[in-house]
Amino acid sequence: MQATEGAKVSSLLFIDTAMIDKELVKQAVEQAIEGTDMFIVDITVSADNRVVVELDSMSAMDIDTCAAISRKVEEALNRDVEDFELEVGSAGLTSPFKVRQQFDKNIGNEGEVLTRDGRKFSGTLVKADAEGFTVEVARKVKKEGAKRPVMELQPETLGYGDAKTVKYIIKF
Repeated sequence: MQATEGAKVSSLLFIDTAMIDKELVKQAVEQAIEGTDMFIVDITVSADNRVVVELDSMSAMDIDTCAAISRKVEEALNRDVEDFELEVGSAGLTSPFKVRQQFDKNIGNEGEVLTRDGRKFSGTLVKADAEGFTVEVARKVKKEGAKRPVMELQPETLGYGDAKTVKYIIKF
């Protein structure tokens, strides 16, 4: 009886480790978007081979573009070797930024920042570079000799690791 239990465990371990390689998916996506202004935001591969590819673009992305990318990626992966479910979509407007290109894309737009130390503020994203990003925040400042505080734009510079989330603010 113990040998049978051991056989079950090893076969279960084999099943759990037979997953699509995330690096293979990434390479397929990179080839599919080559020559476009699209970029990878995130790729997840679950234990049951559900592959989710999240893309963004410096210009607009539509469902036809996502479908075309999905077909190219699916051609690069072999269903005969490993079955999978593939979902290709664009990063949501209200989703937090995950990669540097999203910061670059949103320069000049308003965003909401939640820092790792718990501060929350919103302002206009004015700069993004290799080290971090800068948001211009309107703050009340009392000038020396003035009776009332005035609103003044002040830069708030953070490293990417200092922000818990940064999101685009949608205004109607």
